[in-house]
Order: sequence, then C-alpha cells, then structure tokens
Amino acid sequence: MSIAAVAPELTAGTWNIDPGHSEVTFVIRHLMTKVRGTFTEFTGSVQIAEELSESTATAEIKMASLDTRNPDRDAHVRTADVLDVEKYPTMTFNTTGVRAEDGEYYLDGDLTIKDVTRPVSLRLEYNGIGEDPWGGTRAGFSAETTINRKDWGIEFNIPLKGEKALLSDKVDIQLEVQAVRA
Repeated sequence: MSIAAVAPELTAGTWNIDPGHSEVTFVIRHLMTKVRGTFTEFTGSVQIAEELSESTATAEIKMASLDTRNPDRDAHVRTADVLDVEKYPTMTFNTTGVRAEDGEYYLDGDLTIKDVTRPVSLRLEYNGIGEDPWGGTRAGFSAETTINRKDWGIEFNIPLKGEKALLSDKVDIQLEVQAVRA
C-alpha cells in the first residue's frame, strides 16, 4: 500500500521527532491504583517511504530521565533493583515493519531494555500534518502497546497478602509524537 493511499499529504523522507512537543509515557499498576510516568529525554526519527510497509522509525530514550512525580520512587526505579540506569542508560526501538490489519495500522519493531531485545507491535494512529509557525512541516502520530516488564528482566516486586504484589507485570506504553520534516 502506498503512503499516498493512506495519507496523501505525508511526503516520503526523514521526519525528526521534536522532543519538546512529544511524549513517551507509561502506566503501571501500583497497589490498587495506576502510576503514570514519563521519560523526558529522547531522540528519534521516522523515515517515510513511498510504500508504507517500507517506512521505518527509530528512537533512543534516556532511562535516567524517568519521572513519575515522586523523586524517591524515581530514584529507586533508577537503581539496579529495577532499571539499573547506570549499567543500561538507554532504551531503544527500531522498526522491523509497518502493516495494516483490519483497518488499523501497526508499527512492528524491536524494543531493547537492559540489553534484552524483544519484538513489540505498537498500534499506530496518524493524526495529520500541518505547517508550524517557524516555517516547518509537522506530522503527528500516536502509538501504544502493552508489554510484560519481566520479558525484559525487570523482576523487582514485593509480594503482598494473598496472590497480590506491589507492581503489576503489565506496563502500558503511549507515545505522542510530533515529527518535523527534515
């Protein structure tokens, strides 16, 4: 399928992620509620190809930039107990394909956390394109997926009464991306 059939205004080429207008966020259950967090430092780009399936995306996220709005919790999550950001300072994503399925679009790729690389599929939404006030052209995308943190060796937990635990294994990841045409 050509990119023109999906988004005729989205031209082939390199689109650089604008971190000032993009977000990398996550949600994990902690006790009886969900804790939301973000990674504030990241870079990446999207290579739009004439054929949608040949488009690619890459991202590098600085693990130490984790922010859950609780400095004590953030400090613990950065330690070797959880993310070990001193030993594993970045998380990366590299596409292996883009596909359409039942009217939805998916960005398939390899997610690397703590030197463990596993495949993931992100449900992708194209949000449109437009000119910005500085003369650039921007495209907007949303993407989401759910991972099991244990698949990447993130094992820390505290058992609670019964079969409960402090943290769920499931982590929801959401991306809001503005990319600027290079």
